Amino acid sequence: MSAVRLNRRLVLETAARAGDGHGGFRSGWTALGTVWAELRPGTGRESFGEAVTYARVPYRVIVRAAPPGAPARPVPGQRFREGVRIFTILAVAEMDAAGNFLTCFAREEVPA
Repeated sequence: MSAVRLNRRLVLETAARAGDGHGGFRSGWTALGTVWAELRPGTGRESFGEAVTYARVPYRVIVRAAPPGAPARPVPGQRFREGVRIFTILAVAEMDAAGNFLTCFAREEVPA
């Protein structure tokens, strides 16, 4: 296993809903904090939507570990943001036996 290089600053975000004042709600994202991470890309593929083609690239996003249940611990359904890039978190697992790092299996979708 290669050494971990936490050299990318990412914002951890969670889904949030707010009332729209008319009995409904608006969906959005709320920043939980900033984490330092290492991005390891996988093999990409193309998929077709209704009006646009998307390139899907899987990533392994490695971050420092946080205890289960802690707000700083990423969970599936949250996402990382780096500027305009968004990485949706699909699963989270401990990377090493000591529990120092977490591997977040994520996917970036970009219009092709």
